[in-house]
Amino acid sequence: MRISTPQMFSSSTQGYSDGYSNMTKTLEQISSGVRIQTPADDPVGSARLLQLDQQKTLLTQYSGNMTTANNALTNEESVLTTITNVLQNARALAVQAGNGSYTDANRSAISDQLGDIQDQLFSLMNSKDANGNYLFAGSNGTVQPFVKNPDGSYSYKGDQSSLSVQVSDTLNLAISDNGWSTFQSAQNADLTTSSLTTNPNADGTQRVFLSQGTVTDDNSFNSSFRSGAPYKLQVLSSTQFKIFDANNTDVTSEVSGNGSYQTTTGDAVTVNFRGAQLALDVSLKSTDDSTATSSLVAGYSFSFGVKPETFDITRTASNTSTAQLSGGSVTNATTYSTTFPNNGVLLKFSSATDYSVYALPTTTSSTPLSTGTLGGTYPASITINGAQFSINSAAASGDQFTVAGSSNQTQNILDTIKNLRTALDTPTTNDPQAELNIRNAVASAITNLDNGMNQVYKVTSSLGARQQTIDTLTTESQSLSLSNATTQSSIRDTDMSEATSKLTLQQTMLQAAQAAFAKVSQLSLFDKI
Repeated sequence: MRISTPQMFSSSTQGYSDGYSNMTKTLEQISSGVRIQTPADDPVGSARLLQLDQQKTLLTQYSGNMTTANNALTNEESVLTTITNVLQNARALAVQAGNGSYTDANRSAISDQLGDIQDQLFSLMNSKDANGNYLFAGSNGTVQPFVKNPDGSYSYKGDQSSLSVQVSDTLNLAISDNGWSTFQSAQNADLTTSSLTTNPNADGTQRVFLSQGTVTDDNSFNSSFRSGAPYKLQVLSSTQFKIFDANNTDVTSEVSGNGSYQTTTGDAVTVNFRGAQLALDVSLKSTDDSTATSSLVAGYSFSFGVKPETFDITRTASNTSTAQLSGGSVTNATTYSTTFPNNGVLLKFSSATDYSVYALPTTTSSTPLSTGTLGGTYPASITINGAQFSINSAAASGDQFTVAGSSNQTQNILDTIKNLRTALDTPTTNDPQAELNIRNAVASAITNLDNGMNQVYKVTSSLGARQQTIDTLTTESQSLSLSNATTQSSIRDTDMSEATSKLTLQQTMLQAAQAAFAKVSQLSLFDKI
């Protein structure tokens, strides 16, 4: 084969250039420590590095989310710990208030202390995080979760969801707890009510009293007590009473002691019945003949059962009139249970007398559930889906009120303290019924405070479990990050010993090529002449 001189020079130049380029690349790999400079250097390794980079980015994001979650949970735990301590103080005061030797003044002083605790709890339950968002409002941190109503009760205005962040490929971790599940959903022991239906004394003097009662066994109360209410307790003598259910069936056999009791003035008899506990108290007058006790107490009868539904009523702050909506009682149980919206209703006035009722939440396209017109005489009654309310004066166009059914099944801890304070502030001097009410209120408050604390303990325990999850995931994330870095290094980084040997070989080959070219380039036909 004949090789021309230009071809020889071109081939030698290309070979020299390729050798120099290879040696330069090896030098770059050694100086930078990175083996894969471009995807062409290792297509499979480059693809794997992209996957590892994506994993590294996710691990970094998850690590940041876990830090955020841990900070949020630690903040909430601190608030809940403080609330628990405050509730324990409230319980101690409630136990103290049950002292039978205390006077009205003593109980009033305890009520004042409970008032301070009530204000402190209200502030804690409306705590904010570092970003200014309410801790216990649910998913909308800008809404104040607990508000005080005009009647002194408290309502929860947040939702029943919680905020969460993704801390792994498969786990979204809740970083908050809503106020409903934390403070509002504790079982309520104050679910029963009683009233005197028959007093055999013509002069109205009352010698036998029955307390409102408390729930001691939720399961038995819900499965047995509710279905048979209302009940009638009939006092037969100084040693025996009977209880009849709503169908007038004698159910005395289900009562502790089978309806037998010992009459002792000033010392109430405990009546345990279908998960509820009531107190029957006989209080004779100083002028009564103690030998005629049976004739003095026989003939009394009481009605007792489940407390009726109550309502949370909120007056919109922008209302221009002074009208107040109050009351609230179920007048048609069937209509109420089947048509009253679970989230409550909005009552909106279009004039002083015309109003419309909307289901909550409302939108711009909401249509009214019903409409009505008041007669102009006040106070006036307004019936909404089987429930009746009272408005004290004329409303103005644009005035709004929200009405929500408030089931007695649960009770928030603020209302528990409020109710106890109301009872403690009621005078009891020479009033056996008031004294019995105090004992009943204290028993209910202690049980409800225990239930409230148990609910807080449950949430605190959940916080601890989530913090443990974060600790576990943090350790796992650190291991994955280390493994990721090691794998990336094995694929991407330069093997110095291999690269150095390769560079030496390339340098030797380049030097040999240069020397060979110098020899060949000097050959000519003139050398043969």
